[in-house]
Amino acid sequence: MTEYHADILVVGGSLGGVAAALGALRNGRTVILTEEHNWIGGQLTSQAVPPDEHSWVEQFGVTASYRALREGVRQYYRDHYPLTDAARANPTLNPGNGNVSRLCHEPRVSLAVMQAWLAPYAAGGKLTILKPYRAVSADVDGDKVRAVTLRHRDTGRTVTCSAHYVIDATELGDLLPLTGTEYVTGFEAQSETGEPNAPAEAQPHNQQAVSICFAVDHVDGNHTIDKPAKYEHWRAVAPDFWGGPLIDWNSPNPRTLERSRRSFDPNPVESGARMVADQRRDAGDMSLWIFRRIAARSNFRPGAYNSDICLVNWPMIDYFEQPIIDVSEQQYAERLADAASLSYSMFYWMQTEAPRLDGGQGFPGLRLRGDITGTEHGLAMAPYIRESRRIRAVTTVVEQDLSLAVRGDRGAVRYRDSVGVGMYRIDLHPSTGGDNYIDVGACPFEIPLGALIPRRMTNLLAACKNVGTTHITNGCYRLHPVEWNIGEVAGMLAAHCLDAGTTPHSVQADDARLSEFQSHLEYQGVELHWPDIRGY
Repeated sequence: MTEYHADILVVGGSLGGVAAALGALRNGRTVILTEEHNWIGGQLTSQAVPPDEHSWVEQFGVTASYRALREGVRQYYRDHYPLTDAARANPTLNPGNGNVSRLCHEPRVSLAVMQAWLAPYAAGGKLTILKPYRAVSADVDGDKVRAVTLRHRDTGRTVTCSAHYVIDATELGDLLPLTGTEYVTGFEAQSETGEPNAPAEAQPHNQQAVSICFAVDHVDGNHTIDKPAKYEHWRAVAPDFWGGPLIDWNSPNPRTLERSRRSFDPNPVESGARMVADQRRDAGDMSLWIFRRIAARSNFRPGAYNSDICLVNWPMIDYFEQPIIDVSEQQYAERLADAASLSYSMFYWMQTEAPRLDGGQGFPGLRLRGDITGTEHGLAMAPYIRESRRIRAVTTVVEQDLSLAVRGDRGAVRYRDSVGVGMYRIDLHPSTGGDNYIDVGACPFEIPLGALIPRRMTNLLAACKNVGTTHITNGCYRLHPVEWNIGEVAGMLAAHCLDAGTTPHSVQADDARLSEFQSHLEYQGVELHWPDIRGY
């Protein structure tokens, strides 16, 4: 068995995992970064989801390194893609001109930027990247993780990695059960959290839907795939709360829950005016082609793209039939296969049965673009995970800490141990317990350091969706810039504790140590508090 050792082990190359590695490396520490898929970057790359961000992302409200990542994506397009002169000169270039984000782009581009950032550390022997590896066991001594054993996805080869600090940046909080770290899943009871939208009793198996996304374009010809084996099953699924069939252009509006009809018009002829993506004003999901479009032909020289490229991450592919957390490996594989079959079935319906605006039926010119998502099977490399196991943390963020309905003009709670900021509505997708969307207005909020620290474990930190939130507040802490901020701080905290000879619990509890660490964060571009803003 091969053994590796570093100052800091980051298990999971999610968006938070990459940020954690960079935060530690930037502060002089050696790092092992592991990932179970071929690509690092999680929801931004292998899951193929364009960044969900707040309206002020171009000005403030994210870390300096996250802003650099965004600018790196734009610069990569300027350096390597055949942009029009107007697109190249646009300082706020949105390659896909999608409505969901001000930076809708192809996942390989953000992957390339992150790989370029990590490359010098790998070349200098400061960083070891292990992929595709998944954690299978852990060596724990009391409240301390000594080592983690990982297995190669394809060969079955195992390696053991030891480190002074271990950071769980997996999408589902894989290290928590392996290390015996206390955690929670699904809905907490209202008696525990006091949250207005929590149920009377805990529902640990009531978890948000996962989605297996895919990219499509539309060109001449018939590109219809074989009819999926479970197509008739998915065509018949019509949950009571959905108000009709799951596979359809119609679905509940997340904010009103009324069944709403979406439109789908491949490669529309567009005016010169560009709508700025701003979900405060408009969720932008009524026009499905434009909603998450990641390549708009109009941004590129004539002939560069035969079609726009559209990323399908729509309500119709939300898999909420059964949970995928704390199930057997066989059940996990079977349920992800089910989720994939739903995505294929939605695509087949789009090709063959979907009503068109011209009165016709089906779009046989649609093609799966697995080359865009890095797969031969045509779907995204990894499932889009919205909810993870969550640590029993020193600090747990609850709905009433940031709900606009509860907090009003007071704004979100200000934490003494703030280590970052974020903003997004509490956006919970339908869940395995049969719940419809839960959509709650939120105030611009802070990230408490205590949410990254387990109550008991001394050298394990959370760096992804596994932090101390509830089922409800996870709905706004799970998005791209917040996850990056969380991961970056986790890596910097581990490095800081090694430098200062202290522990995460001591940093969080002691005002002087906390102030020193917060100053260190601000020096490296982490915003701890929001400016005075209105209109959210």
